[in-house]
Amino acid sequence: MKYTLKITTIIILVFCVVGQAFSQVAATDRRYVRIGSLQTHFNSYFSKRAWNNVYYEGMIWPADYNYQDNDVIQRAWLGVDDFTDASGYHWEKWASTIVQANVDISLFPVRLKQTAKFMPPTIYVDGNNLSTIYEGEIDTINPNQIPDRIVENIVNTTAGITMTMRVYAFSQQYHDNYFIKELVFTNTGYVGYDSERVLNETIKDFRVGWGTRYSCSRDAYMSLGAGGISWGQYSWVSRTQFRPNDPNPMPYNYTNIATLTEDTPISQLEWIRCGYSFLGQIDGWAYDNIGGPHATANGRLTAPHYVGTGVLHVDKSASDHSDDPQQPTMMGWHAGDTFPSTGDLKPADQDKMILAYEHLSGVPYGGSGKGGGNRFYEDNVTSIIDRVDPSTIHGDGGGTNIWITYGPFDIPPGDSIKIVEVEAINGLSRPMCEDIGRRWLQAYKNPNDKGPFVLPNGSTTTDKDIYKNTWVFTGRDSFLLTMSRALRNFSSGYQIPQAPRPPEIFNVESKGDRIDLTWTPSPDDRKSDFGGYRIYRAITKPDTIFDLIADLPPGTQDYQDESPARGFSYYYYITAYSDGSLNSDGKFNPTGPLESSRFYTKTSEPAYLKRQAGESLKAIRVVPNPFNIRAEQLQYTGEDDKIMFLNIPGNCIIRIFSERGDLIETIYHDDGSGDETWKSLSSSRQVVVSGIYIAHFEVTEDQEDPFTGEILYRKGETATRKIIIVR
Repeated sequence: MKYTLKITTIIILVFCVVGQAFSQVAATDRRYVRIGSLQTHFNSYFSKRAWNNVYYEGMIWPADYNYQDNDVIQRAWLGVDDFTDASGYHWEKWASTIVQANVDISLFPVRLKQTAKFMPPTIYVDGNNLSTIYEGEIDTINPNQIPDRIVENIVNTTAGITMTMRVYAFSQQYHDNYFIKELVFTNTGYVGYDSERVLNETIKDFRVGWGTRYSCSRDAYMSLGAGGISWGQYSWVSRTQFRPNDPNPMPYNYTNIATLTEDTPISQLEWIRCGYSFLGQIDGWAYDNIGGPHATANGRLTAPHYVGTGVLHVDKSASDHSDDPQQPTMMGWHAGDTFPSTGDLKPADQDKMILAYEHLSGVPYGGSGKGGGNRFYEDNVTSIIDRVDPSTIHGDGGGTNIWITYGPFDIPPGDSIKIVEVEAINGLSRPMCEDIGRRWLQAYKNPNDKGPFVLPNGSTTTDKDIYKNTWVFTGRDSFLLTMSRALRNFSSGYQIPQAPRPPEIFNVESKGDRIDLTWTPSPDDRKSDFGGYRIYRAITKPDTIFDLIADLPPGTQDYQDESPARGFSYYYYITAYSDGSLNSDGKFNPTGPLESSRFYTKTSEPAYLKRQAGESLKAIRVVPNPFNIRAEQLQYTGEDDKIMFLNIPGNCIIRIFSERGDLIETIYHDDGSGDETWKSLSSSRQVVVSGIYIAHFEVTEDQEDPFTGEILYRKGETATRKIIIVR
């Protein structure tokens, strides 16, 4: 069938906004960011709960593979002191949980939108547009923005504080595993959905904070079969050596931020303010499960993830926007399901609000045994092979949260406080997870196997668990490297070097003797530092490692993959890459070429070698025939109304006629294969009714036997087949 690809004209609307134009946003609204190795969604109410009624969804890394979700929940609060609300009621302390249930009560989402730097590419596989399922995720296009994506969420509150979160996401290969979140809390006096100042007093001692729990990861839960992994029961929490409110704090290297580079030793990054989670031990488990080795399969490590939050900036006050090295107020841990409730936000709940406000002040709800500013992991283990279950320490089966709070701040009318965080994931790569897990499993199955096992520094050990865990714990170094990259990016005003933009259209077509790939040029194809295009391919499934199969020069727009074998499915993506000349200083990331994100053009449906063209017109078959609507799922499951013409000439015109001779549809078959599909549609795109139809095949090119040179059939020869359709 002939498919014509058309480039849709994109009309970019530029809005000039004076003040804020607000409208009510549904509590269930969300925006997905899917451009990098870390992918997730953002809710409309300034916080998150990952449960989607089936599983915990979000913070997916690496997004190349299935079941890499790490999000569980973020329990968040805001609170103020000595507060008089819009009704005139005075509160000693007022606090609210930032949760979906409080939308329309204390939270009023007024904006949630995603802005892209450019329209996502359109991807076709055999004529199917794979991009349509993502339509609606992008609200506006702004070619002048620096990040690839900006998600903006604005929520008014009954405290008169408007909370604005701007999430910056990047697809550059060394910066695509984190989200920078700019959080601004403004005393607008708005107390509902309307942008009308109702409150006019200075907000006193404003505090805000959250406890965030990660599962580390869904893959580990599914592979190990331990249910508690799914909600983070066994996750450890720790942080760098930054100590908030310590009389002798670790020096904050203001002067050294500008000198940070890719080569800065990890040991010199402990001053960066960040907390993180990773999978710990499961009480009574049969084997050491740091890294989540899949012991009943191939040993692959299913939990290499180090996931958490870093603090890049906190205003000292509403009038001093320099960074405060003593913030956050609290950075530590807290028992997962031990948390303060602010009740129904009525006067009778004042005592609950006071407890929530104290929790925001760094006083752990539930007592010191349920949380603190200490390093939870380091203070409870003595070696990397200790079999300590983190949930048994505080006795909370809900797991352990990273606990971060900020404040207090006085905010006069019209003024703001800005906090900048980064949420990130890093850890061992999939190939390393497979190699280390496989070697660990070999020794696990053979108690006499004492290695030696090679450690990251080149030394050896005879202990399989020390080997595995030492490698897994290098994920902490990778996480700190990500924190450093994010800090360098933020401190520079987001001036990281950029990769070329990907092709705007990527088309993959299955043929009889090859798979054809065509694309439109990258918009950056003619720039002086443009390097060319790279094509990657995976076999059988997209949830695997893709191999580089072609490196092509600038100006190229097509590639014929002639190496596929019949019976296999093939998946592709194409990247545009630079020559590296504008990425040579190592200030923000490793030097060398930069590639556009694979996630822009990665195919989710397979291409494959079609049947070879038929060797004679007598061999033409129609399948199924008769076509019976009651039995269609027995032939081509999930493909409604599909009829196949098999063993047809490689180049022909197929005309479908009704029994009385009316032309129903014309299909131009010119891909050289012996297969063609008819979706039982007329030329006016109507599904045909029950009846008898005639398929007329007209050869448009001579066909020779590739081995003997014998003419199998000639241009102009014809054949017919009868088709019976029953509906």
